[in-house]
Parts: sequence; structure tokens; C-alpha cells
Amino acid sequence: MRNNLGLLLASDQSQAARGQRWQALSELLPNVSIRAMEDVQNLSLTALGFRGNLFNAPVPRVIGPFNYFDLRANLSQNVFSYRDLQRERAASQSLKAADLNSKDAREVVVLAVGNAYLQAIAAAARVETAEAQVTSAQALSQRAADQLKAGLTPAIDALRSQVELQNRQQQLIVARNELAKTTLSVARIIGLPPGQQFVLTEKAPFQSLAPLPIETYLQRAYTSRADYQAALAQLQSAELSRKAAVAGHYPTVDINANIGDIGVTPSQSNGTWQVMGGINIPVFAGNRVHGDVLIADAQLKQARQQLGDLRGRIDYEVRSALLDLNAAADQVAVARSSVDLAEQTLAQSQDRFSAGVADNLEVVQAQESVAAAHESYIQSLYAHNLAKVELAYAIGDAEQGVRRYLKGNQ
Repeated sequence: MRNNLGLLLASDQSQAARGQRWQALSELLPNVSIRAMEDVQNLSLTALGFRGNLFNAPVPRVIGPFNYFDLRANLSQNVFSYRDLQRERAASQSLKAADLNSKDAREVVVLAVGNAYLQAIAAAARVETAEAQVTSAQALSQRAADQLKAGLTPAIDALRSQVELQNRQQQLIVARNELAKTTLSVARIIGLPPGQQFVLTEKAPFQSLAPLPIETYLQRAYTSRADYQAALAQLQSAELSRKAAVAGHYPTVDINANIGDIGVTPSQSNGTWQVMGGINIPVFAGNRVHGDVLIADAQLKQARQQLGDLRGRIDYEVRSALLDLNAAADQVAVARSSVDLAEQTLAQSQDRFSAGVADNLEVVQAQESVAAAHESYIQSLYAHNLAKVELAYAIGDAEQGVRRYLKGNQ
């Protein structure tokens, strides 16, 4: 949660939305500034049109230099602007949507980490299975070699067992390499330093989960999923933005005031103040408001379409996760039984080979069946646990509920 790039970017987007909300809010808050000014100038009366005589005295071409000092505090306040009010409300909803998207990003991180960890557990189980199969193949190869020396079996059995051993050794190499790669993937997705060594502490767990009715999950998803709530907030923001666009036709009321000292020098200044209030009535702005409304309508339409699409996707994800969960639970039961049957078949074929009743082809085939049964069992365990994680994400409860779901609790 501290290191995932997607979550960090979502946090940055939330901060940007918070800044945009303050920008919109600033239009409704008073603006106060203080300015100190010293003015020194010459003034050309000729340029202003004064020529000839004035009161029987010649008008000078230039007067000055003269100066004055002014220290003044200025206040401007938007007393009423329905457009700015709706813009601030829209920005607040956008901020809410950004915060919810950040929460949804945490759910996605849980889903990604859970998937990567389950893949690593499955890879570790494949390594253990491959090691056991290599040990079994070594025992078969040694037994075939001993029987060949004793003249109890043909050379083809020894060759066949040697080929089977090498096949199992190759599969072990592949399994170990896959485990190393999935371990790197886990390290990267959880933000461990490059090259950091660690050991997985859990095996592939299996706990049955009794699903609740589909309507219960859907209702929980629409209430709890952060991305759905973010889409609702974004729709409200679009609706408020449209109101703000339409409000471009409405009058606004504002007030401006200032107070300060003005004079030739600060010691020879006197206080002055001014208060102005007014109402601004838009008459024609070159169809700018019309353009704003068209843009707001398009954004509102997109928000509604995205919300409808997301609602359908949530329905699909919940139903798909439940189907995967039920199917994977049945697969686990069948795969577990298949492992037991395959191991029994292997034990009987080994006994038959040792007794000289059959050649080792039967043993090799039984070993293949055991390997396939173990792979099916590992894959079904992975699919079952992943379906639990996906169900927790689909209903918006991944961060808090994934541990409960893996333990078989709702």
C-alpha cells in the first residue's frame, strides 16, 4: 500500500482534485490585498489639450514634478453568484470521486497482490511435487538397473526408466525457474527492494465458502464498491457543472471596498475609504454560455453512460466470481480424489513391476497420471482461492475481507 505506483498516482490525483476544489471555493471567499504606492511624475498639459492662457496667465507646457503616497487595503467579495456556487459544489463532488478512486486503487492492489501471492504458492507446490516425482523416478530407475543386472528385466525397461527420470528432472528445473520468477513478481508488486530475498510462509489453503444469495452480493457491491460510488459522485459533479453553465445567464452581485492613507508623504497623509456594490446582468456574451452548456451536457451524458456500464460490469464480475468459486470448489474435490486414485495406481504398478508381473511401462504411465493429478489439484486450489479474492474485490470488500474469505468466513 505504501509503494505501489498505481496507488501513489491515485493519491496524487486526489490531491489535484483537492486543489481544484479550493480554486472553485476561492471565487466565493473574500479577496483582501494591501498595496503601498509612491507616485512621482511630470504631467504634460499640452498633450492634454491645454494651450494659451488660463485666467489671464499662460498655461505651462509641463507641470511637476509632483508626488503622492498611498497605502491601501482592498477588499472584493462575491456576494451572490449561482454559477460559482454550483462550480464549488461540483468541485466538491469531484474531490469525493477522487478520494473514492484512491480507495478503489487500494482494492485493486489487494487483488493484484493476492493473485501474485497465490501464483507463487502454486509455483512452490509445483516444485515440491516435481521434487517428489524426481525422487520416485530415481527409485524406479535404480530398481530397473538392479533388475537388469540380475537378468530379471530387459534393457528397454532400464532405458525407459532413465528417460522418465530425465523428464522429471527437466520439469523440476522448469518448476524452480517459474517459482523464482513468480517470487520476483511478488517482490515487485509489493515494493520490496530489488534483489531482496524472502520465503513464502503459507501453503495453498483450502477452506470451503458457502456463498450467499446473488442479490445479497450485488446489493453489497453497489453500496460498498468505491469505483461505483466514485462514478455516482462524478455524475453529481457533472449535473452541478451543467447547472453552473446554465447559471452563466444569471445576474451576479459583488462588493468592493478599500481603506487607506494618501498624501504627499506618510507624515502628511490622511485617511480615505470607498465602498462600491453592484449587480451585473449578462445580456450577450457571444454565445459563450451556450457553448458551456453544450460541453456540460456532453460530460453529463458521458457520466451517465459510464455509470450504467460500470453497474453492468459489477453485475458480471460478481456473477463470474461466484461461478468460478463454485466450479473451483467442485474441481478441488474431484482433483483430490484423482490424486488419491493415481497414487494408489502407482503403488500397485510398482508392486507389479517389483514382482516381475509387468514391465515398468505401467509404472511410467502411473507416474504420468500422478503428475497430472497433482497439477490439476494445484491449479484447482489456485482457482478456488483466486475466486475468493475476486469475489471480495467484486463486492468492494477486498482490503478488509480477503483474509476472512480465504479462511472460509463471510
